Amino acid sequence: MATELENSIRNAAEKITRYVADAAEMKVETSYVQVGANGETDFTQARPAARTIVKLDGDSQAIVPVRPAQSGGFEVDASLFDIHERNVATTIEYRARILNALLSLLQTRNR
Repeated sequence: MATELENSIRNAAEKITRYVADAAEMKVETSYVQVGANGETDFTQARPAARTIVKLDGDSQAIVPVRPAQSGGFEVDASLFDIHERNVATTIEYRARILNALLSLLQTRNR
């Protein structure tokens, strides 16, 4: 029969496994809404504007909308892309802090 300590360790290991699996792929999506003629905003109508997926192994995918440029080729909405880049940087920093906290917890338990 499993002891209370074994059950606690098993539960902690399962939680850590879920956290690591969640941290293995990070998805950041920046959306926009149009402001109505009277200044009203309906957030349920939000539409994706940019998406970035970063995997723990370093693979990444970025999707950004472009529009035709006057000089030919395409251009990205710089203001919107700047917001998206800040969202991605914040998410990467948060994930690093969570993984470091988990590592510290495991190292403390192994002492």
